[in-house]
Amino acid sequence: LCRRALRVYDELRAQVERIVDAGLRPTHLDTHKHTHLLPPVLDAVCRISAEFGIAWVRRPFDFPLNATAPFWKRCITRSAGALRRQFHDKLSRHGCRTTDHFAGFELTGRFGADELIAVLRALPPGSTEFMCHPGCCTEELRRMRTRLKDSRAKELRALTAAEVRQVVASEGIRLVSYRELA
Repeated sequence: LCRRALRVYDELRAQVERIVDAGLRPTHLDTHKHTHLLPPVLDAVCRISAEFGIAWVRRPFDFPLNATAPFWKRCITRSAGALRRQFHDKLSRHGCRTTDHFAGFELTGRFGADELIAVLRALPPGSTEFMCHPGCCTEELRRMRTRLKDSRAKELRALTAAEVRQVVASEGIRLVSYRELA
């Protein structure tokens, strides 16, 4: 386990070093498929956060959004919640910060403008990171092993829809990046 944890740390550190060496300043740390919920990965994330002065870490605990989310997604959300206290305790001990809320896991690959509007109207007070995967489905993406292909264009349309912008304005929602949270 120690050797594996060290390899995880070395790989994550190499990725952050490459970003920094390219002249970029990371605003936050997260992992693909929320693997930083696993203790060895979270340990590495916390160490790297301190070493590189990257205070923000993605909080991967969805607040319940959609009763129509597939049963298995709702189960994963609830199961991940069991790790919440340990996750936040470890981040706190390392001086890491998270948004107040997180949303999007249950909707990944399944939302359009109407669903996004429902999320926006249900946001609790405070900061919320909304995870999404907007884009275009290129031939290269079609060859990839991911279910998130055609849904990317649908998400992009939803995120740029006039009715969504109207709800953002009417609800008084301020769109910010992690850089602006600092």
